[in-house]
Amino acid sequence: MSGEPRHGTIVDRRSSGGGVNGSLGSYIVQDDEDQRYYGFDYRQIVTEGFRTIRTGEPVRFYVSNASPDRAEFVIRLDQPDPSEYYG
Repeated sequence: MSGEPRHGTIVDRRSSGGGVNGSLGSYIVQDDEDQRYYGFDYRQIVTEGFRTIRTGEPVRFYVSNASPDRAEFVIRLDQPDPSEYYG
């Protein structure tokens, strides 16, 4: 993990076709401060339960030491209402 936490917005999701249902994908976050783009996959989403995130959601993340163009430890800042998923 590199430096201080960054803040950004999810700007894209790209399906990779993997997983049981072919729905795994990668995500792109744009840093709010320097406007750079960082990629990550669902494994980097820090949450309880189902790891998913939507385009337009604000997040906090760290820049990877191993790959400076990758985000890691991505945390959603606006948690959705569970009824959106289970209502």
